[in-house]
Amino acid sequence: MSNQKRLFLLDAYALIFRGYYAFIKNPIINSKGMDTSAIMGFMNSLLDVIKREQPDHLAVCFDKGGSVDRVEMFAEYKANRDETPEAIKIAVPYIQEILKAMHIPIMVKEGFEADDVIGTLAKKAEKEGYQTFMVTPDKDFAQLVSENIFMYRPRFGGGYETWGIPEVLEKFGVTDPLQVIDFLAMKGDAIDNIPGLPGVGDKTAKKFLAAYGSIEGLFENSHELKGKMKEKVEANVELGLLSKKLATIMLDVPVEFDAKDFELNTPDISKVKEIFEELEFRRLMVNLTNTFSPKEENTDIKPQTEKNKPEAKNNPSENVQFDLFAAPGSGNSTQKTEANGYNTIKNTSHFYQFANTPLSRKLLIQQLLAQKSVCFDTETTGLKSLEVELIGIAFSWEHNKGFYVHFPKNQEDTQQILEEFRPFFENESIEKVGHNLKYDIKVLSNYNMPVKGKLFDTMIAHYLINPDMRHSMDILAETYLNYQPVSITELIGKKGKNQGNMRDVDLEKLTEYAVEDADITLQLKTHFTKELENGNLTDLFGKVEMPLVAVLSAMEIEGININIDFLKELSVALSKDIERLEKGIYEQAGEEFNLASPKQLGPILFDKLKLVDKPKKTKTGQYSTAEDVLTYLAKDHQIIRDIQEFRQYKKLQSTYVDALPNEVNPKTHRIHTVYAQAVAATGRLSSNNPNLQNIPIRTERGREVRKAFIPRDENYTLLAADYSQIELRIIAALSQEENMINAFKNHEDIHASTAAKVFNVPLSEVSREQRSNAKTVNFGIIYGVSAFGLSNQTTLSRSEAKELIDTYYKTYPKLRTYMDGQIHFARENGYVETVLGRRRYLKDINSRNAVVRGAAERNAVNAPIQGSAADIIKLAMINIYNRFQKEQFKSKMLLQVHDELVFDAHNDELETITPIIKTEMENAYKLIVPLDVEIGLGKNWLEAH
Repeated sequence: MSNQKRLFLLDAYALIFRGYYAFIKNPIINSKGMDTSAIMGFMNSLLDVIKREQPDHLAVCFDKGGSVDRVEMFAEYKANRDETPEAIKIAVPYIQEILKAMHIPIMVKEGFEADDVIGTLAKKAEKEGYQTFMVTPDKDFAQLVSENIFMYRPRFGGGYETWGIPEVLEKFGVTDPLQVIDFLAMKGDAIDNIPGLPGVGDKTAKKFLAAYGSIEGLFENSHELKGKMKEKVEANVELGLLSKKLATIMLDVPVEFDAKDFELNTPDISKVKEIFEELEFRRLMVNLTNTFSPKEENTDIKPQTEKNKPEAKNNPSENVQFDLFAAPGSGNSTQKTEANGYNTIKNTSHFYQFANTPLSRKLLIQQLLAQKSVCFDTETTGLKSLEVELIGIAFSWEHNKGFYVHFPKNQEDTQQILEEFRPFFENESIEKVGHNLKYDIKVLSNYNMPVKGKLFDTMIAHYLINPDMRHSMDILAETYLNYQPVSITELIGKKGKNQGNMRDVDLEKLTEYAVEDADITLQLKTHFTKELENGNLTDLFGKVEMPLVAVLSAMEIEGININIDFLKELSVALSKDIERLEKGIYEQAGEEFNLASPKQLGPILFDKLKLVDKPKKTKTGQYSTAEDVLTYLAKDHQIIRDIQEFRQYKKLQSTYVDALPNEVNPKTHRIHTVYAQAVAATGRLSSNNPNLQNIPIRTERGREVRKAFIPRDENYTLLAADYSQIELRIIAALSQEENMINAFKNHEDIHASTAAKVFNVPLSEVSREQRSNAKTVNFGIIYGVSAFGLSNQTTLSRSEAKELIDTYYKTYPKLRTYMDGQIHFARENGYVETVLGRRRYLKDINSRNAVVRGAAERNAVNAPIQGSAADIIKLAMINIYNRFQKEQFKSKMLLQVHDELVFDAHNDELETITPIIKTEMENAYKLIVPLDVEIGLGKNWLEAH
């Protein structure tokens, strides 16, 4: 068997789709805004197969035009498939060009599916003495398996499994792989829309095959069946035989197997590299090179994190000293060239030194104080910035040069050495550059070392330049500098219990690693400065995002006090609520089951209680019990409302009530959320560890969680300042819709005002239900609500909802004009902008897929509104912070949650700071509609809000 020649046939579209969906939650977007996930996923699979198996012969098989014969037999064949995602349509031509450059044959025949092409080639190769491996996740191919034909299936989570005859017999419960065709004919296939026999699933199909051998055998012996099953089988003989034809892979496609054409050859590396460079696949270029150069050692891949800060604990040696100001090139540079496809520390001339004596540090500080701009980067013992210890700091102010200062394990000694650098960190005339600077600022705050002066954060600069792309330093270095930084794994190994720690790393290696980060960040700064200018983003970056880094750092360092005893009491109360709801649900269901299991809940709701005629199913064939499904049914069924409440309470208890005490900092005894400034493409901040922005406030129990957040002590009161309907005010201003503008200027209740206009009743006669429906439309319009969506959120029928939306647009005609204008602008330019020029790129705005295009059109309307609201509250935060700093208030800004700011207000300062906060927020940005801020005070956050 091992001496046989082996042919690998790849099912192109199956692997392309698999690759695309593998990245669906975190798509790979390059600097041009192109989604390259499908190409990356397929190429990973291709190279993985070649590396693992080193096949003699290989080809990639594509569909073209679908199966003409099957569609002629059954017009609905594959008719229920969703339209191909745009990213996959774009991917296929690129993949085919890469395959051509790699000298890999592309096998395709118009009017036939890849299944048929693979089946035909596999059988022809078998006759010539080849072993054939069909690389596909599609189980239908099991029918082709023989002594010399195998399935080579990608496994979930990585790796492959090979199916020969024994595996197929076991998995399908058959005695011959050809019976897989009968199995598929009986049970049908939802993906290909093969109808099958009504009422027959996996188990029944296997039972029938064991008894009768084939679908024809089943029909010949249908008299042995009983009841409804007998009726269904006998009534669907033609459908069953048609299903068998549809499920049978054709073996007579007019394609030839010429062994010489299928030989695996060396790729045209220069052509592949050209395509990869366009796609920005630099890591993949290394993978390709290593795949076809098996003797070379694979390059470690650096983890894609914002800072790559390792966990570490012990002390390195300090007995090595470099010549601090020797000529460049005389230090630790090497000139070894590697065929990596990009530059590395090994083939780039550089001059990295460490300073570990009083004299060398003194010389370094003198140099630092003479600079206008310096990049610095901290090395620490972990990832939690307010709990870690400092291991070292790297500095760079000139490309390919830099210095590293190491700190001992003894924290008193560390503090003493760090004090030497206070003149640099507190110097307001020196610009401080970094990547994710907020982390470094917070680390230094542990040592009472403020970072003053202008800031330049390369992570945030790139976030403005290309918000949809990832912003880790490694990715940016490869994309913009054609450079791969040293991997943390080269120093301390891969993540896990056996990972080493940074304090044990040789000082020379640590210097190389640390200074390289600072050097590369400095180089990125040079590049991004020009990019910001080209995108008219310099002001947004310099006047909003960079000053905000200091504000957020201060807020995160401050943290907020929390009442742990109250949370314990709330948890007990929630447990009682959960138990009550659980008992009620079981009574309504007539039996007990696992409420947390969709697999058990679905049959209860849809088989036993029969809440709907045709329940929605998931891809795995289970009944869907997702929130959108339950919300649709909630109006009509008490059990659904109880299940939703049960889920809310369980989530509230696990995510917040029981989890928040674990987030308390052991040093400060406060909670310190981390604000992500470079995540949401709209410009909004997100809150993590813990996420304080998603605490539910629409339910009574959800609101109670806010009671746990309390002032610093009895000398303080919590103050909450909230923008009133800021998004509606922004859309009124941007659209210049007079009816809305006047309502706001006259201080009318905007929802009642809208209701009066659309329902044509006097303002004084607007009912609560009318106002509620108008409120839903007001906010829904921003998010592109449909008649279907509106009817689900209100008591209105779909026709009533459509009429209300139509009337709404007639009432506010300029709103529709503005929205259409935004979509048109996006189509022409590829992006939309906020009031401060923040761009949201919409790569799918001209997609031919109506669903994908519709989502981009909604974003074209929504992003400038949400983004402008984010811009405005950021300006307010900066202005308030500056006032508080200038006037040295004891009061502190603690939280930003959506359109709300929360403060620890010192009781003696309340009368002074309340008008300051209100004035700064309402005047942060001038619109033709006045901004309105509501302020509340309380002994806890709920009371203040």
